[in-house]
Amino acid sequence: MTEKHIVLEDIDPVVFYGVNNGHLQMVKSLYPKLRIVARDNVIRVLGDEDEMAKVEMDLEAMRRHVVKYNTINDEDILDIIKGQPTKADSVKGVLVYSVSGRPIKSRSENQQRLIDAFNKNDMTFAVGPAGSGKTYLSIALAVKALKEKAVKKIILSRPAVEAGEKLGFLPGDMKDKIDPYLQPLYDALEDMLPASRLQDMMDKHVIQIAPLAFMRGRTLSDAIVILDEAQNTTPAQIRMFLTRMGWNTKMIITGDMTQIDLPRGQKSGLKEALEILSDIEGISVVNLTQKDIVRHKLVTRIVDAYADYDKQADSKATSGSHHRSTQETNADTRI
Repeated sequence: MTEKHIVLEDIDPVVFYGVNNGHLQMVKSLYPKLRIVARDNVIRVLGDEDEMAKVEMDLEAMRRHVVKYNTINDEDILDIIKGQPTKADSVKGVLVYSVSGRPIKSRSENQQRLIDAFNKNDMTFAVGPAGSGKTYLSIALAVKALKEKAVKKIILSRPAVEAGEKLGFLPGDMKDKIDPYLQPLYDALEDMLPASRLQDMMDKHVIQIAPLAFMRGRTLSDAIVILDEAQNTTPAQIRMFLTRMGWNTKMIITGDMTQIDLPRGQKSGLKEALEILSDIEGISVVNLTQKDIVRHKLVTRIVDAYADYDKQADSKATSGSHHRSTQETNADTRI
């Protein structure tokens, strides 16, 4: 009698085994000639060698399914054992699946442009309003690359710029003070990776989340690197960040030019970078609009209302400036 040990890597065994080991019991029933025993992430199989080779192949296919889709059900198991594609396999254009099994993919033409730009270029700027999917889609692209082993790590960064709050007066140590600024990145990751797997990756520094200031002096290789909220960088900061790029690395820089929290008179590093780098080969700029907003329908209305308000304010400012200029010209003429 042959014995084989199969290790379930990169997945949560609880998802693989199912509620009350339901999935495992199903596999056992489909292979009655084998003795299958599971403990933690190791499955021990005893029995006929030919039968064992088949179950090993099926268990590996099930493991890959869980890695890709974060879930598996009885129907998927039957399809895999029959050698058929599962229902999830037939869905096209999916980047990754959420922890609940929801497909994450582009939901607008410009979001698809962002995906295409990432695939074709090593550096991509994604600029657009709140809720247009810049950060979420960028992290999905990074998680996909990590799962496919195209890179060894994901590095996510944000400038810790205060939007009305004072960083120094927040309670706790430096990590406690900074984490609230990085929470949107944690939220997206938690939606795409099981909690235990995400924590393990962060403990092993496979996924790194850090403020922009922590990037200085580093060379970032074999990674997907995302700079979020880049409109709040200074020209010196974004230049420092962009020059961290190493071998086999792709960068995504996201920002919303309508939400700059820098001190008055300070130029946005993102704005300057777009002026300088937009025509460089290997760099792509994707502009998302209000039409790409995928949050609550009120978000689109709020963004539109503020855009109209800003236009009116600019128009009044221009009109006032023109009026003053005319008065000064008339005064000069009278003199």
